[in-house]
Amino acid sequence: MNEDPQAALAAARVIAVLGAHDDPSRPAFYVPSYLNDHGYRVLPVNPGRVGVQLFGEPVTATLAELAVPVDIVDVFRPGHALPGHLDDLLAMKPLPRVVWFQSGVANAQVAASLRAAGIAVVEGRCAMVEHRRL
Repeated sequence: MNEDPQAALAAARVIAVLGAHDDPSRPAFYVPSYLNDHGYRVLPVNPGRVGVQLFGEPVTATLAELAVPVDIVDVFRPGHALPGHLDDLLAMKPLPRVVWFQSGVANAQVAASLRAAGIAVVEGRCAMVEHRRL
């Protein structure tokens, strides 16, 4: 199932960011920073940044380490890397309502697997751009 991007953002309160980064020039930093500034709780996930605090939260290595339910998983990872995250996504309890592939992120097989599990998918859209349209 495809999700309307603006409806997904309007319903969300907690967003996990897979591939969050601490470099302000990268979309994986400034997009979640924007979302955090607009009232979302942003949970950064990046094994290479564990020990760092981003958006007021500690960076975790995996989605499995998140201790709170997540409405949206916002993905800033290359499409070829997504199969390596599929098991973590499907193991989340509860499942996220939406997995959001940021602009330039695509993997049809992973998207199909997520939809088959009942998770809506937003593809090829920027969460910051879509939020500005709300």
